Amino acid sequence: MLNMADMKQLALKIDVDTYRGTREGVPRLVETLKKHNAQATFFFSLGPDHTGRAIWRVFRPGFLGKVSRTSVVEHYGIKTLLYGTLLPGPDIGRNCADIMRAARDAGFEVGIHCYDHIRWQDHVAGKGAEWTRRELQRAVDRFSEIFGEAPRAHAAAGWQTNRHALRLTQRLGFDYSSDTRGASPFIPTWDAEIIACPQLPTTLPTLDELIGCDGMTAENVAQHLLGMTAQTPETGHVYTLHAELEGGKLLPVFEQLLAGWKAQGYELVSLRHYLSGLEEDLPRHEVALRGIDGRSGTLAVQA
Repeated sequence: MLNMADMKQLALKIDVDTYRGTREGVPRLVETLKKHNAQATFFFSLGPDHTGRAIWRVFRPGFLGKVSRTSVVEHYGIKTLLYGTLLPGPDIGRNCADIMRAARDAGFEVGIHCYDHIRWQDHVAGKGAEWTRRELQRAVDRFSEIFGEAPRAHAAAGWQTNRHALRLTQRLGFDYSSDTRGASPFIPTWDAEIIACPQLPTTLPTLDELIGCDGMTAENVAQHLLGMTAQTPETGHVYTLHAELEGGKLLPVFEQLLAGWKAQGYELVSLRHYLSGLEEDLPRHEVALRGIDGRSGTLAVQA
């Protein structure tokens, strides 16, 4: 549980999935967060942008509905949707290292999202130990190259993981990981095997899961989310935003959320600050793969 002094915390987790999101969205978010005196943690995709290969997800239940609801072309751009197919995927880490370091130098925590976002999100759930180790090690090596130090935090792309990836969060010495959706921080187990790396799950729906459902629009979605945070749970909240969305056309919505959360009395913090306020003896919960409203496929969730 959170200490009494930290009861009103909301941690901001920023997933940076693409080259465009890194190049354009991250600087905008850094500026916006500083303006609102808010902290956050940036989780970077560190290798090639192969977003165009997500076209294979068309065969997943619910994917076409999500695409039509959230105006993927508008938010990601035509070029991004061709990377890895008709256009070569730019290497995000090589081309945007200065932007990543600038976020850190501005005082924001940084961590690993993945090496190749599409490769991890679409395949990790069914892969074995060696594939998983190789992919995660690529991200670790690139992070160390860019920042000059080993990573201490991880947030799995698309909330996708497997037993081997969870084990590696412990073996690689991460202080915490945020790979799951759930209600409160926990120590993960997989088939009753304990993984000694705390999970800080995303507790609130994302904008792309809400907009287009049940009359939700960019104009009213902030009020809906603020309604969900009006009552503070014992362990606060973790909200995931995306550099491509809140760092792009949905930036005004994010500013409404920042102002609203501050008015509700929340301290807007990084995940590391959020972790520091937790009691050491976290409950254990199994990690399961389940579907959630507004997102196609299954995700890693707190069971």
